Amino acid sequence: MPLREHLRELRQRLIKAGIAILIGAVIGWFLYQPLFEALTRPIHELAKERLGADAKVVFPQVASPFNLQLKLAFYLGVVVSSPVWLYQLWAFIVPGLTKREKRYAISFVAASVPLFLAGIGLAWLVLPNAVRFLTEFTPKDAANYINADDYLTFVTRIMLAFGIAFVVPLLLVALNMAGVLSARALGRGWRIAVFLCFLFAAIASPTPDAGSMLALAFPMTALYVIAWFIAWLHDRRKARQAAADPFAGLSDDEASPLPDDGSPADESDTSHDTSDDADQDAHDDEVDVQAGDRPTHP
Repeated sequence: MPLREHLRELRQRLIKAGIAILIGAVIGWFLYQPLFEALTRPIHELAKERLGADAKVVFPQVASPFNLQLKLAFYLGVVVSSPVWLYQLWAFIVPGLTKREKRYAISFVAASVPLFLAGIGLAWLVLPNAVRFLTEFTPKDAANYINADDYLTFVTRIMLAFGIAFVVPLLLVALNMAGVLSARALGRGWRIAVFLCFLFAAIASPTPDAGSMLALAFPMTALYVIAWFIAWLHDRRKARQAAADPFAGLSDDEASPLPDDGSPADESDTSHDTSDDADQDAHDDEVDVQAGDRPTHP
């Protein structure tokens, strides 16, 4: 497929994903109030735990409530429309999907959505501890008046980071299914992968304590091992199919090669044609003799 076709397909995928996110954002606009109360609950609980402490979410500008609702609706649209844009991502990785690849795409979406939501759920469990830990540095006679926009940015970054971290191993499986990444390569690079998992967990974790980092690093490492095992099973099955059928690796729209010259089928066809020619020559000679002419063929 030429570069122009790839760019055209990318534009179509982005348009479809953008429409899905827009529809999800409209839904998120009407769910803003209950969602905002759920996100700010850790701050209110913190104020109740610390008697005399003052912790509130404030809007410093006139247009801040509108901007916050718009931004939160967009983030919720990304989560709600995740099945659509995850499918578009997979469809762009493997262009020209066959029936078998479409089944892979459906499986990819069916697995990626729960993983993405599981990452967000884990971030939701870590959030109260993160808020509690970070606000402990507030001096005794000071108060926490947290900018609503900054607080929302803080929360959504954590949740998106955790959600994407849970989907990355599934992308490795997708690359293996597409024939780009082998299970052997995943096995050789396990040390680097574990190091990157812990490094990403240390950066994405909102608190410097080891508990929050390990809560993200261990699931990421376990998902990497599961991704390697699935890739190993897939490569093993492909190797068995290739050994049993030399044409098993061909795609559905790829023609198998024709047999070489000199094969038994070609020899039988040649002998059959030769016998037909001989019969025709004998018939012509018989006609010539009956007509009183000399036979043409010796």
